[in-house]
Amino acid sequence: MSAIFLIKTGEVLLKLGNQREFVHQMKSQIRNRLGAIPHKIEEYPGRFFLEVGEENAALAEFVLAHCPGVNGYAPVMVCAKTTEAILAASVAAARHEAESFGKRTFKVETRRSDKSFPLDSYSMSSLAGETILSQIEGAQVDVHTPDYVITIEIRERAYVYGPTLPGPRGLPSGVSGKGILMLSGGIDSPVAGYMMARRGLALEAAYFHTYPYTSIEAQKKVEALAVKIAAFCGGIRLWVIPFTEVQMKIKKFAKPEAATIMLRSAMMEAAHALALKVGASCIITGESLGQVASQTAENMRVTQAPTTFPVLRPLIGTDKEDTIAIARKIGTFDISILPYEDCCVLFSPEHPVLKPNFHEAINAYKSIDLSAEVSASIKNAEVLRFYYSDVLKDRFGN
Repeated sequence: MSAIFLIKTGEVLLKLGNQREFVHQMKSQIRNRLGAIPHKIEEYPGRFFLEVGEENAALAEFVLAHCPGVNGYAPVMVCAKTTEAILAASVAAARHEAESFGKRTFKVETRRSDKSFPLDSYSMSSLAGETILSQIEGAQVDVHTPDYVITIEIRERAYVYGPTLPGPRGLPSGVSGKGILMLSGGIDSPVAGYMMARRGLALEAAYFHTYPYTSIEAQKKVEALAVKIAAFCGGIRLWVIPFTEVQMKIKKFAKPEAATIMLRSAMMEAAHALALKVGASCIITGESLGQVASQTAENMRVTQAPTTFPVLRPLIGTDKEDTIAIARKIGTFDISILPYEDCCVLFSPEHPVLKPNFHEAINAYKSIDLSAEVSASIKNAEVLRFYYSDVLKDRFGN
């Protein structure tokens, strides 16, 4: 037995001249994530269908739910283009919603692209609704706010399906280039990575580790977050960058109130070097305007000065509640709140500077001269690779 899923897209089909490239990338990312699992992807105008063995249906659903470029998906029944077959499939789909989820009210929508089919869309919907009412006890029609919708599409074949489940939307992985995600163990940066993965960025993550001031548990926490992000970008490299020497030099020579922005500037300098090394075109942070002292507009101007790459801050206008809601949705929140602090927290001054003079701050940073320490940190970085198989193991335990 096979399980077939209808895949709905949005932006992918709006790219006109680049549409074929985007479609190819979307199909490739689905194939790559399914790996050795036998599958087939069929394409028709405006529609894609994924077929897998029924035993792999749950895994296929997980893949589709985490593939940027997929607006939504639905388990679908493909049947003969006859009234009798369509009605039988409609009843089966409605029965599943009623018995599995206790849903009662429904409506039927029909889209008839094949005008040779004997019934028009309204007549097919009416007949299917009458049949469902007669065969499923307790079913009721509600055309305004139904518990569920049964959709019938009469195209090159007949398709019947229930509610469409949400995908990430956005653009397929890699079509927007590559970015360096500055990944800490906090709530914000994993969400920022997820948001940019949805915009088609392939990601490499940079984690700054200051052993022994930050623990191995803190690093393991970041590794777990990297696996969650890899679910959306298909895989990720995590660069564990040793930053103890950098941090100790800042502590020795910087004014205490400026230590945090000096450290953030050094991290940006390292991220710039890493972007050059791996061919990335931007740097991503989890900063939100005014959320903490280092994230005032004045401080962010200072901390991004060491790079010429664009610094993308997808959370810049969000508040913490917005970010937490997304973190819960993508499964990173419970990991992020584990009690292992990163180096920024451990070395935060009691009274940090909020509105530095830009030129004075830049000159102060340059006077410390961290170029040798930053270069050594990139050279000595440990590179960890998380594949999609790690994602599936995390989710399914296989």
